[in-house]
Amino acid sequence: MVPARRTAHGRDPYLDLLRALALVRVLVYHAFGWAWLTFAFPAMGVMFALAGSLMARSLDARPPISVVGGRLRRLLPPFWAFGLFVVPAMLLQGWSPAADDSHGDWWAKLVYWLFPLNDPPGSAEASQVVTPLWYVRAYLWFVLLSPVLLLLFRRWPWPTVTGSLVLVGLLQAGLFPLSAQGLSNVVWTLAIFGACWLVGFAHRDGLVDRLPHTRVLALVAGALLVGGVYALTHPGDQGYDLGGIPVAQAFWSFGFVLLLLRFRPRDLRWLARLPGVEALVSLLNQRAVTFYLWHQVALIGAVLLIDQMWAVPAFQQALPLGTDWWKLVVTCPLIVVALLAFGWVEDLAARRPPRLWPVTGRRTTTPGMSRRTETA
Repeated sequence: MVPARRTAHGRDPYLDLLRALALVRVLVYHAFGWAWLTFAFPAMGVMFALAGSLMARSLDARPPISVVGGRLRRLLPPFWAFGLFVVPAMLLQGWSPAADDSHGDWWAKLVYWLFPLNDPPGSAEASQVVTPLWYVRAYLWFVLLSPVLLLLFRRWPWPTVTGSLVLVGLLQAGLFPLSAQGLSNVVWTLAIFGACWLVGFAHRDGLVDRLPHTRVLALVAGALLVGGVYALTHPGDQGYDLGGIPVAQAFWSFGFVLLLLRFRPRDLRWLARLPGVEALVSLLNQRAVTFYLWHQVALIGAVLLIDQMWAVPAFQQALPLGTDWWKLVVTCPLIVVALLAFGWVEDLAARRPPRLWPVTGRRTTTPGMSRRTETA
C-alpha cells in the first residue's frame, strides 16, 4: 500500500484542495448554469472519489459499525439543522405535502428529512434548494454500503470498478428496469458515481499509484472519449450538461478523477504565496457540509436582494457587471453568514468544541502545502 502524503495533522493537502475546488465549482455552476463546467471539472465525481478514499482509510483503522456511525453523526446533524429551517419555511409559504401525493402517505416521506435514504419532499418553489439534496442521499447510501463494497473491491479490484460503469449502460439500455421511483433514483446515482467512489478505494490502497503512466493515460483517454462522444451524440434536456446525461457523466467523471489522483502535483507549497487561499481551503474542508447545503439558499437570497437593487435605475448604471456576476458576488457574503450561523453544528457533530469561524492564523509546518494551517 502506498501511503498518501499527509500533513502533521493526518490530512492530505491535495485532497483538501480538490474538495475546496469542487465546492467552489458547484457554487459557480449553480450561479451561472454553464454546461461546460461539468466537463472542465466534474465536481460531484471528484467529491465522491475523495469521500471513497477517506472512507477506506477509516475502515482500515476502525470497525465498520464505528466508521459508518461516525460518518452518519457528521452528516445528519448539519442536515437536520438545514431541515429545521427549510421545512417550516416551505410550510409557511403554503406548501402542503399531502397535495403532492395522492396516496396519502406524504407524512411517511417526511422521514427522509430525518434519514435521507431517498430525496426529501419539498415544494415546487423550493426545488432549487431541495433538488441538490440528491448528493446527501447518494453519499448516505455509499457510506452504508462501503463495508461490503470494500470487501468486494479488495477481492476483485478493477472488475468491481468497471462493473459500476457496466451497470450504467444496462440501466440506460433498459435491460435493468426499475419500477419504483425511489429505488430508481438510488440505483442510478450509485451506478453513475460508483466507479468514482471505488477509484477512491483504489487510491487509498495504492493501486492508482502503482498503475503505469501509459496504462493510466490509456484508461483516462478511453473513458473521456466514451463520455465525450456519448454526450455529444445524446444531449439531454439541458443540452450538453453532463448532469442530464448519465452514461456520459459516469465515464467522464471516472476518467477525470483517475487522472487527478494518479498525476498529483509533487509540491503544493506554492499555494502559500497566494493570499488567503490556504485559509479558504481549510474553511471549505471544515465546513463542507454546511457550504453545500446552504449555498443554494444563499443564491436565492442574492437574487432577491439584486431584484431590489435593480429597481433603482441609478444603481444599474453604476454597476459594471451583469446580474449573474452580481449574483455570485452577493452570494459569497451570504454564504459566510450561513457558515457563521450553522457551521458550528459540524463541530458538534465531529465532537469538537464549537467555533463560529474555524480558521486560525496559527503557523505550523505542513509538508507539501505551507507553514500555516488549521490546528485539528
